[in-house]
Amino acid sequence: MTENYIPDSVDMPRMPTPPAVSLPNGSCDTHCHVFGPYTDFPLHLRSTYAPPDAPAGRYLEMLDTVGMQRGVLVQPAPYGTDVSAIINAIARRPAHLRGIGVAVPDADAQQLKQWRAAGICGLRFIEARDPQGNLFPGSVGFDNIETLAPAMRAAGMHVQMWGPYERYAPWLERVTDLGLPVVIDHMASVVLARGVQDPQFQLICRLLREQRLWIKLSVCRVSTQAPDYADVRPFHDALLEANVNRVLWGSDWPYVRMGERAPDVGRLIELAWDWFGTDAVRRQVWVNNPSALYEFAQGAGK
Repeated sequence: MTENYIPDSVDMPRMPTPPAVSLPNGSCDTHCHVFGPYTDFPLHLRSTYAPPDAPAGRYLEMLDTVGMQRGVLVQPAPYGTDVSAIINAIARRPAHLRGIGVAVPDADAQQLKQWRAAGICGLRFIEARDPQGNLFPGSVGFDNIETLAPAMRAAGMHVQMWGPYERYAPWLERVTDLGLPVVIDHMASVVLARGVQDPQFQLICRLLREQRLWIKLSVCRVSTQAPDYADVRPFHDALLEANVNRVLWGSDWPYVRMGERAPDVGRLIELAWDWFGTDAVRRQVWVNNPSALYEFAQGAGK
C-alpha cells in the first residue's frame, strides 16, 4: 500500500569536483538516481535510508561538472512503480538521458510501450531482502522476470538485475535464455574474498564472452578499500578481458546508504581512466557500449 509522503528531512548528496581528465565526446554514466523535488514527486513507500535531495536539476549539474553528456537513471525503491520523477528528468534532455523503471508483475505491453516512448528502456529486478527474507518495499524480485518478459520483449525493453552475489546463481543462465538483453548491476555484488576463480564469477565472465549479458562497473559498491579500491581491481580487469564490448560504467550517484563514505564522481572517473588504460577502451566503455544498449546516437554530444 502506497503512502505518498514528503520526507521530514533529506540528505544533501556529495557533489563532484571536475576530473583532471577530459572524457570522450558522448560519454555516459549508466547508473544514477533522482529523488524529488518531493513536493512534486513525493515518495510512495517509506524509505529504508535517508532520502537525498537529488532532483533532476542537481543530477544534471553533476553530469555537467564531470563532463558526462549522457546518463541513465535507475528507479529508486521508495518510488515503487511510479516512474514520473525519472520521466520528468528525461524530458529535460530526451536525446541524452534514459531510464530504468520498476513495473508490477501484471504490467501489460501497452503500458511498457508508453514508458519506452518516454525513455524508459528497461526494468529493474531486485533481490535484496530484509532479515526476515522479505524483499525491500518497492522491489520486484527475480522471480517476476519471466512473467514480464513477453511484455518487455514487445516494448523493446531489457532486464536489469541487482541483488546479493549468491542470489544470482539460480537465475543467470535461466534469464539470459529469455531472448532479452540482460544487465547486471554493481559488478554482481561480487564477494571479493572468493577471488576471480570463484565458479560464479567465472560463470559471469563466460556469459559475457558469449554476449548473453552486460555488466556495470561500480567499484565503490563492492570494494572495502576506498579511495583506491585496489581489492576490486582484479575483478574489474577480468570483466573487461572477458568482453570489453559488454561492460558499462556507473557512478551510482547520489550514493544512498553511504554517508561520509560517498565518493567524488570526479575521482571515480580518474580512477576508471587509469584502469581502462587506453583511449580505445575508454571510448568503448563510456561511449560505444551505452550507445548500443541504450540507443544513443553514436558520438553525438549534448
